[in-house]
Amino acid sequence: MPDSGTDRPALDAILEKVLEAVPFQLTMDGGPDAARERFRALPRREVHPELRAEDRIVEGVPVRIYWPPESSQTPPVLLFFHGGGWVVGDLDSYDGTARAHAAGVGAVVVSVDYRLAPEHPYPAAVEDVWAVTRWVAAHAAELGADPARIAVAGDSAGGNLAAVVALLARDAGVRLRAQLLWYPATTWDTSLASFTENADAPILGRRAVGSFSTLYAADIDLSDPPATLVPARAATLAGVAPAYIAVAGYDPLRDDGIRYAELLAADGVPAQVHNADTLVHGYLGYYGVVPAATEAADLALAALRGALA
Repeated sequence: MPDSGTDRPALDAILEKVLEAVPFQLTMDGGPDAARERFRALPRREVHPELRAEDRIVEGVPVRIYWPPESSQTPPVLLFFHGGGWVVGDLDSYDGTARAHAAGVGAVVVSVDYRLAPEHPYPAAVEDVWAVTRWVAAHAAELGADPARIAVAGDSAGGNLAAVVALLARDAGVRLRAQLLWYPATTWDTSLASFTENADAPILGRRAVGSFSTLYAADIDLSDPPATLVPARAATLAGVAPAYIAVAGYDPLRDDGIRYAELLAADGVPAQVHNADTLVHGYLGYYGVVPAATEAADLALAALRGALA
């Protein structure tokens, strides 16, 4: 574990014990297939198994739709985009996370199984999540959801995609009520302090960030990337949905999310940041296992529930 230093809290003690018992590091060692297998093999806790779920194909893209517990009101709808560096992750590995969103927000959740790099580099993932978002905006009522209350959420690479969709929705006149970005990759600025401070952090280190980003971006010139790859490069962020950005103290991407919130605020977009300063990248995966992770996640889910009320 990295030295916590003297100017920030130590890594959460319970999380540290869990990481010692079930060590995991997100890397590209051995190539994409090996990385995917390591991620699939992680033990996962069953979350809200009582919720109804259904697999469908929407606009050629596999999705899994979850319905929240019964309510007297028509629920909002939330599009969820999983993380995994645009290279790993799928509907099954994020099933518990999607269920936690459905129950915690009280929303119909549409989890999107977008195409992965390197077989399908940028902009394939953007095309998939945006196609599903447009479909949901037009067909929310068919899902039993309120078409006037739509939001997007995603973690890590999925946070990048959620931020991109918020930009595309603004430009297309699709109204989103909120965007929930879990430790997102939005600026791609590795000069930020957290990339040095957390270069060798648990779960995700600086080298892995570079490896996954390179596979996703492929041949794109990163000296002048499009906003649909690097949302912070948008000419203006004005008019996008209000944001809640959750970051973690022991994460190379911590300052990326904080910086994006500053850019949103500078363009007049309400943006709230929560820094879980004793946690790591991917802490959603420890929901219900590590109390500090559960607490941080519940804060974000409650904020999104309020934004969609």
